[in-house]
Amino acid sequence: MGALDEPLTKLVGDRTAKVLADSLKLRTVGDLLHHYPRRYVERGQLTSLDDLEIDEHVTVLARIEKVTLIPFRGRKGDRLEVVVTDGRSRLSLVFFNQGWRQKELKAGAQGLFAGKVGVFNRSRQLVSPDYQLLDEEAGSDAAKQFAGRLIPVYGASAQMPSWKLSICIETALTKHLGDVGEPLPAELRERHDLIPLPEALELIHRPRSQADRERAQSRLRWDEAFVLQVALAQRRAADSALPAKPRKARAGGLLDAFDARLPFTLTEGQQKVSAEIAADLATEHPMHRLLQGEVGSGKTLVALRAMLAVVDAGGQAVLLAPTEVLAQQHHRSIVEMMGDLAEGGMLGGSEHATRVVLLTGSMGTAARRQALLDMVCGDAGLAIGTHALIEDKVEFQDLGLVVVDEQHRFGVEQRDALRAKGQQPPHLLVMTATPIPRTVAMTVFGDLETSVLDQLPAGRSPISTHVVPALEKPNFLTRAWERVREEVDKGHQAYVVCPRIGDEEPAADPKAAKKKRKAAEEDFEEVADAGAASDERRPPLSVVETAEKLVKGPLAGLRVEILHGRLAPDAKDDVMRRFAAGEVDVLVATTVIEVGVNVPNSTAMVIMDADRFGVSQLHQLRGRVGRGSAPGLCLLVSEMPGGSPARARLDAVAGTLDGFELSRIDLEQRREGDVLGQAQSGVKSSLKVLSVLEDEEVILTARTEATRLVAEDPELAAHPELRTALESLLDEDRAAYMEKG
Repeated sequence: MGALDEPLTKLVGDRTAKVLADSLKLRTVGDLLHHYPRRYVERGQLTSLDDLEIDEHVTVLARIEKVTLIPFRGRKGDRLEVVVTDGRSRLSLVFFNQGWRQKELKAGAQGLFAGKVGVFNRSRQLVSPDYQLLDEEAGSDAAKQFAGRLIPVYGASAQMPSWKLSICIETALTKHLGDVGEPLPAELRERHDLIPLPEALELIHRPRSQADRERAQSRLRWDEAFVLQVALAQRRAADSALPAKPRKARAGGLLDAFDARLPFTLTEGQQKVSAEIAADLATEHPMHRLLQGEVGSGKTLVALRAMLAVVDAGGQAVLLAPTEVLAQQHHRSIVEMMGDLAEGGMLGGSEHATRVVLLTGSMGTAARRQALLDMVCGDAGLAIGTHALIEDKVEFQDLGLVVVDEQHRFGVEQRDALRAKGQQPPHLLVMTATPIPRTVAMTVFGDLETSVLDQLPAGRSPISTHVVPALEKPNFLTRAWERVREEVDKGHQAYVVCPRIGDEEPAADPKAAKKKRKAAEEDFEEVADAGAASDERRPPLSVVETAEKLVKGPLAGLRVEILHGRLAPDAKDDVMRRFAAGEVDVLVATTVIEVGVNVPNSTAMVIMDADRFGVSQLHQLRGRVGRGSAPGLCLLVSEMPGGSPARARLDAVAGTLDGFELSRIDLEQRREGDVLGQAQSGVKSSLKVLSVLEDEEVILTARTEATRLVAEDPELAAHPELRTALESLLDEDRAAYMEKG
C-alpha cells in the first residue's frame, strides 16, 4: 500500500478521520490531496485604511486599538468588535459568537487583516476577516507574503468547516507531497506543457496568484480527462478483441420484404445510420453503438431494421424498454409496421415472417409461458419487453442483438444480464432520445461508437411552444383550456401532464406500499428537478386532482382519462389502446408518456407546473405531439415569476426545438456528476476540475493520446503510475460500469 493509500487516521487522528469519512467521503491521504478548493477568496492587495472601497477584497496592515465583547440582547450569543488603526484611520472588525478570539486579539498587537469591505451604521467594517498577527520584528516581507495569497475555500460540511479542512490538507501536503506519483507520461507532459503533478497539487491548494491556480487546474484537468479516456480506450480495445457472429441480412429476406412495404422513404440520416449499423453487424466483433436522435427522428425504425437483419442471419434480437407502457407501445407499433411479417408460423403469415413476442412482469401465466417457449426454441425472432427479459428463466436459441431503449434508465447489472444470454457476446445498440453534446458522449459513452439522427422524417409537423404564466395572467390559463377544446373539436386529441400522481396515501399493507413504490419507480415519475421538492411552494399538481377539476370545469363534456404508473398493467394498456384508437379526447398523465408513446392524432399538450421538470424532460414530453400531419402545440404552465431562473429555463424550451441546444442548457445547470450518470455507475463523479461541456479541446486531445498509448501498451506495463491512477478511478463499482456499459 502506497503512502497516499494510507487511512487518514494516521495523519489527523481517529476522531477527525471519522468526520472526514462520514461527512465528505475522504478516507485516504490521496483523497484529501485531491479534494480541491471550490473557490478562492482574494485577500486583495495591501491597502491603506484611507483607500478602502466598499465591496472590495482588501488586506490591511494595522494595530489593534480596542477590543469589546458585546452580548446579544434577549438571546444567546455575542459580537466581538475589534477596532484597528494604521495611525491615520480606523476600521472595525466584527466576529459573531467567537468571543474566544479575545485571547489572541489584544490591544497593541499588530497584524494583517483580510476580508471584504462592508458598511454598518455608516462605518466601514470587515466581518469575520482572515488575519495573521505579526511579531514586532516581522517586517514588510511577512506583510507582502500574507497579502499576496489566495485563501482556498473547500467543499465542507457542518462537522468539518473549510478552515479546519484546510489545516488537514496543509498537513497532508507537508508530509506527503513527495509521495505523489506521476501518472502522465513525460513526453505527453512535454508536448502539452503540463507541470508535474506534485507541483500542481501544491499550487491548487497554495496558489500565490491566479496564474498559479490556472496552471494547476490545467494540469489536473488533463489528469481527469486522460485517465478516463485511457479506461475507455482499454474497453474499446477489449471489445474489438471479443468474438461475435457476423449478422448480415440476406438478399430477398425479411429485411428486404419489410423495406418493400414501407409507405415512405427513409431519411438521408436514417439511411446513413442504418449503413453504419449494418457494417458493424457484419463484423466478427460485437457492435457497441450509441444511437441518439431528436424526438421523432425515427430511431425505433432504424433499430427495427437492425433487428430484422439479425433475424435474416439466423439470430434473435431483443428490445429492452424501461416501462411496461413503452414495451407495449413498441410491441404494438412494431407488429403494425411488420403486418404479416410478424406472423411467423401462423396461418396467413408471410413466407419471410418471424414471430414477435412481448414479455413483461404483469403478463398472465399462459401468455408468459408461450413467450418463453417461443424465445428458447427460436420461433420468436424478435422479443420486446421490460426487465422481465432479464430473469434467469428467460433463454434464447441464438441471441444476436440487444437493443436498449432509453439506456439511462437501466442499471449496469440489468444490461449485462441480458447480454450474457447470448452464446457469444451479442451486438449491442443503445438508444437515447435525449440529445447528448459531443464531449459528453465521448466522456460518458466513450467506449461506444456514436450515430446521430438529427433529421426529422418528411410529414412531421412543427411544434409551437408557449409559456403560460398562470399567476401573473390567469386569463392565459383559461385560454389554454380553450385551445385544448378547439383541438378536440377539430377531431384531434391532447395530453395534460402533471408531476405527481395524487393517490399517495400511506398503504395499510406494507406489501401494497412496496408495490406502489415499484410502480412509481418503473415509470420514473419523480420530479426531474431535485430542487423542486426542497422549496416551500405548494405540492406539485397531481394527475388525479387535475383530471377531476378539468372534468367538472374547463373540459366538461370531453372524454378525459388518466394514466400513471400505479394503475394495474391491464388498465394502463387499455387506456393507451383507447387513446391510440381515438376513443379518449384528453389523457391526463404523469411522465409515463415521456418516451416512445406515438399517437399521431395528438396535437396539444399542456404541462402543469412545467418549472418542476428538467429542460431535456420537457423537450421529450413535447415530442409526443405534432407526430402527424397537423401542427403541434405545447403549453408550459408555471406560477414562477418572470425573470426567475425557472422561467428562464421554460423560455429556453419555448425558444427552440433544437434538442442538442436544450441539452447543453440543461447540463450547464446541473453538476458534472449528474452528467456522468451517477445513477448508473453507483459512484460519485471523478470529475472535479474537468468540465465536459467547456473543455472539449482537452477531452478530444486526451482521447487521441489515450488511444495511441493503449494501442502501443494495452496493459500499461511501461506506465505503472498511470495504472495505479486507473485503479483508483475504477474502483469495483465503477469498473463494473465501464465493463458493462
